[in-house]
Amino acid sequence: MTDSPVALEALRRLADGVRAEVAKAIVGQDALVDHLLIALMSEGHVLLEGPPGTAKTFLAQCFARATGLDFGRIQFTPDLLPGDILGSNLFNFQTSTFTLTRGPIFTELLLGDEINRTPPKTQAALLEAMQERRVTLDGETHALPDRFMVVATQNPIENQGVYPLPEAQLDRFLFKLLVPYPDEAEEAKIVARFSVEQGPVKPEKFGIAPVGDAAALGQAIGAVKTVTLAPDNIDYVVRLVRATREHADLSTGASPRAAVLLANAARARAALEGRDYVVPDDIKLLATAVLRHRLTLTAAAEIEGRAVESIVDELVTGTEAPR
Repeated sequence: MTDSPVALEALRRLADGVRAEVAKAIVGQDALVDHLLIALMSEGHVLLEGPPGTAKTFLAQCFARATGLDFGRIQFTPDLLPGDILGSNLFNFQTSTFTLTRGPIFTELLLGDEINRTPPKTQAALLEAMQERRVTLDGETHALPDRFMVVATQNPIENQGVYPLPEAQLDRFLFKLLVPYPDEAEEAKIVARFSVEQGPVKPEKFGIAPVGDAAALGQAIGAVKTVTLAPDNIDYVVRLVRATREHADLSTGASPRAAVLLANAARARAALEGRDYVVPDDIKLLATAVLRHRLTLTAAAEIEGRAVESIVDELVTGTEAPR
């Protein structure tokens, strides 16, 4: 039986170490790193959206190195095919047998760079992997690593040559995180830190090293599962998610999967705060990141310039929380 206080303290030390390692290269972005940690500990996937040049890809690389996860990258392009992601069975003429050539999806942290630049047929290659941690090739199922996690990026300002992610794809991401431009002080630090670098910028150039090992990471994830989610907080999650389906300005609300993922993420946040129980603030503070990509505005709300984030804020404020 797991000693909860000891396990939670080990989790906090692991998380603090990851934050410190990532900070060797990444300026600011503390909230993003915390959300990535929550996603990792609750076994979820993350969609990063932000302008070009805001270190989305580099953040994923640094996070993978600090957590000790095997890193793989797919640059999504219009001509990318499902086999380029999953792999294929190739016929060996010498042995007269088929040999599996594994694609880049067989890794632990998979970076899907500019995921909305590939057609829906190729995007769909990720659906089974993200939901079930496995892929099927020629009728045969192949398991992915236990720590399989997708971090995908997309740019918000480009409309040509992009394919919006379908609802089924979006619903598999735990978080959609917005990556903003840095403030002036942070930007000055970025220029000072990176202007002296020659050649490709890599995490190892900044001395980023793995924190802990696979066993420590597994124990940390196990500790999250021991965090108590009281019935009144479960009820709060359900009422909040169901309220999205009844709001007049939303044509599409959140799914039951969203409620499950929000509850899991709240457990992870509580654990990272050193608690073995969830409080309503854990749910409130994660609601926007969990719900923003699952909600669709009505045409009238779009014309009025409503923002999904403001509606989530309204729902959080208007839904009575446990005391």
